[in-house]
Amino acid sequence: MKPDLREALKQRILTGDGAMGTYLYQMGFPVGVSYEEFNILRPDVIENIHRRYYEAGARVIETNTFSANLEKLSKYGLEGDMEAINRAGVRAARAGAGADAYVVGAVGSIRDGKLKNLRTVKVTEAYERQMHALLDEGVDGILLETFYDLEEMRLALRIARAATDLPVICQFAVEDVGRTQEGNGMKSAFDTLQQDGADVVGFNCRSGPTGIMRAIDSIEGTVGLPLSVYPNAGIPDYIDGKYSYSAGPEYFAETARRFADRGARIIGGCCGTTPEHIAAMAAALNGYVPQAPQAGQAAGAAAEQAERIEVKPAGKESGQPSAADVKEKPADREPTIVDLVKQRHTVIVELDPPRDLDIRKFMDGAAALKAAKADAVTMADNSLAVTRMSNIALAALVQERVGIRPLVHIACRDRNLIGTQSHMMGLDALDIDHVLAVTGDPARFGDLPDSSSVYDLTSFEMIRMIKQLNEGTAFSGKPLKQKANFVVGAAFNPNVKHLDKAVQRLERKIKSGADYIMTQPVYDPALIVRVAEATAHLSVPVFIGIMPLASGRNAEYLHNEVPGIQLSDEVRRRMAGLEGEAGRAEGVQIAKELLDAALPHFKGIYLITPFMFYDMGVQLTQYVWQKTERF
Repeated sequence: MKPDLREALKQRILTGDGAMGTYLYQMGFPVGVSYEEFNILRPDVIENIHRRYYEAGARVIETNTFSANLEKLSKYGLEGDMEAINRAGVRAARAGAGADAYVVGAVGSIRDGKLKNLRTVKVTEAYERQMHALLDEGVDGILLETFYDLEEMRLALRIARAATDLPVICQFAVEDVGRTQEGNGMKSAFDTLQQDGADVVGFNCRSGPTGIMRAIDSIEGTVGLPLSVYPNAGIPDYIDGKYSYSAGPEYFAETARRFADRGARIIGGCCGTTPEHIAAMAAALNGYVPQAPQAGQAAGAAAEQAERIEVKPAGKESGQPSAADVKEKPADREPTIVDLVKQRHTVIVELDPPRDLDIRKFMDGAAALKAAKADAVTMADNSLAVTRMSNIALAALVQERVGIRPLVHIACRDRNLIGTQSHMMGLDALDIDHVLAVTGDPARFGDLPDSSSVYDLTSFEMIRMIKQLNEGTAFSGKPLKQKANFVVGAAFNPNVKHLDKAVQRLERKIKSGADYIMTQPVYDPALIVRVAEATAHLSVPVFIGIMPLASGRNAEYLHNEVPGIQLSDEVRRRMAGLEGEAGRAEGVQIAKELLDAALPHFKGIYLITPFMFYDMGVQLTQYVWQKTERF
């Protein structure tokens, strides 16, 4: 007979299972349906998935009941089947797992997004009825996962504790990409949950291994309970109407022991993970002997703090103009970047709009790049589906106050046809005429997961419709009385297995009307040459993407978790273990070497600024001018 889960965690690390919903999606089952209903409609499918995870090495098996509560099931008219769905979920997990596995009843947050204001009495009833159904069918514990709010977690935990003395695992969603919640606040939350009766605390979903690792490292002091971690398989990509994840099993194997070193005693996977990910982690953890649980290790916390050091803003002390000092507006109808790149090397630098209401550092960065004679500042449109300040507002401010050309990204994700045309008409009124049409990362994986991804248009259609405005014709076909003057760019990811097929896709974008191309960052000089050769026949200029790395951890995160980015083994080796100023210095040096490889082949250079370290962009812009003897 297997020991109680609490006792088992004192003796060894348990491997958790992986995703259910995204795995069903990968198997061909459609989105927009209740996957929990499959417990009664297709129990054979659910049982088989549990079996695959068990055979891969998982010994903590979650029931397929994450959203099987009254409120979430009511969306599909299934609230009357709530008890049957939860009970069937437990039976399927038991049937698929061996006798030595722990089956935990998965209970997800109810007050996320659209149900945030749901009355407490209804939330309480939903939790009570779901948990009683799970407990009556004989689970080994309760898993409260993907919670965003401490008070809702405490409510669910109190209900669980009133119903059972079985182990309860409490997991928060990691909200951020690249930055984490405040360590002191998380430590306090975990302490509170321990007092309320939690047996295990931890993190799952919304971020890959890097984000969750940072969340653990940000905790100051020791967590008095075992930790559980279930990261996503990186950030999802959306290509040709399908979601895919970039973090592979080998990367998960590498991070599994690092999680164990930080006190994690249950290590599984969330969205995008598969039995292959779990098998790799189980193999990596085989024979690992757990030490005393620890969190917030000094080295990790120090490295994180080092990465947050701000570069000195451009200002009067540095001899560069501040945002307030630069008032010059660009001349009307000055040469476009397409015109410029036909004559000389041309540099575009990306700055991320802020996630808060403070624009000072962004504007200082734009001013510094203006002083460095960058040709344009480009701004993403809520990249990675994380809410940021409107890039159209910042573009207007940059153009008016700094006098540098703005280039704004337009994502298909956020606006329907009405909103997109309205957006473009506003840009035209502001005399902002350089844009980049992109698909946009899916909303469900950003900081507002209950928001909708629109995708009325593909990037191909977006390009075609914007160019239609240049003919004085609205999306509807009606005349607009005058013509717009948009210069439309298209995105290109050369970090793919079949470059020829990616170029064929790019040719379709050019046929749709794209005037220029901006690539994802490239970190391999040999690939830069291959891209130049593969795109030499194109009729439009290509701006090759170069993004300096900020640290060793930044390098691993980009390589393993961000779609469309691949680092060479040599770059990863050089960045390994570097943090803070040393990491940024090496990152700039690597970028300069990549520029050396790119400049003979590309006149268009697209520099991407990490973590608002705009001084790195300034250095690289100046390096381009030095190498090309422009000034």
